Amino acid sequence: MFDANNIKEINYPCEAMTLQGLICGNESKQDNIVLCLHGWLDNAASFLPLMPYFHKDLVDKQIIAIDWPGHGNSTHRSLDAHYHFIDWVYDLVQLFELNQWQQVDIVAHSMGGMVASAFAAAFPEKVKSLTLIDSIGFISAKAEQTTQQLRDGMLSRFKNSSNPANNKKKKKLHPSLESAIRARVVVSDLKYQQAKLLVERGLIKEGQGYSWRSDTRLRNTSPYRLTLKQAQQFIRDIKCPVQLIYGSDGMDMVTSGLDHFGPLFSQFSSHRLEGGHHVHMEQPAKAAELIKYFLAE
Repeated sequence: MFDANNIKEINYPCEAMTLQGLICGNESKQDNIVLCLHGWLDNAASFLPLMPYFHKDLVDKQIIAIDWPGHGNSTHRSLDAHYHFIDWVYDLVQLFELNQWQQVDIVAHSMGGMVASAFAAAFPEKVKSLTLIDSIGFISAKAEQTTQQLRDGMLSRFKNSSNPANNKKKKKLHPSLESAIRARVVVSDLKYQQAKLLVERGLIKEGQGYSWRSDTRLRNTSPYRLTLKQAQQFIRDIKCPVQLIYGSDGMDMVTSGLDHFGPLFSQFSSHRLEGGHHVHMEQPAKAAELIKYFLAE
């Protein structure tokens, strides 16, 4: 029977930061890793509903879910750094080199799926399989928007970085854990229990209240976007088997992405489950079953 005590905290010291995460499964299987990557403003707790099923069905694997930099319990990037999309890929490069991982299976949600897709394209020798959860392809923009995107990104960065003291005051202080959970429910498709998992890992006690651990700079406008052709080239360069699990009420960009990106994968299958953007939290048993069979194949 699954015991929450089987889930442990783990940390990985990288060049200029520490990545924190959750780990469960067969600790002797250092060469049989399932790496779970969460979405924007979530954290490793996104995969807690799946872990009991992974622990039961993937007995020959070690399951690791990390907090991206600036999320959950991982450190924030330094004040002179920012959260460029490509730097998330470098975070994975560091993680793989640190652990000397040869090939892993990746399960990735939302933004994590985009980062994992770019990583799988650039480093095909390191990815055995890729499961995308309500995520396919990349956010892209027309080439004609490049200059405006740069301007908007620079102004956003300056606004939020020019006065760090004032920036810190912008963080909303919740009087209680309950208040923060309710707030997360309001701005997402999450049910209370799902939001509770993410919020408990995403809060820090400050004085008489709680504030979000996540770095406020994560909300800065990106200074650049891939063009659709660049995004499609990444997908063409992914060589491993890929499956998509998406929610019936998930992101619209996933539905349109099936047309733009689906045919470009060399090995691709997709599965629709009833649910929203966090369908893996809503339907963990069904999602885990699909992942189990996919990895077995």
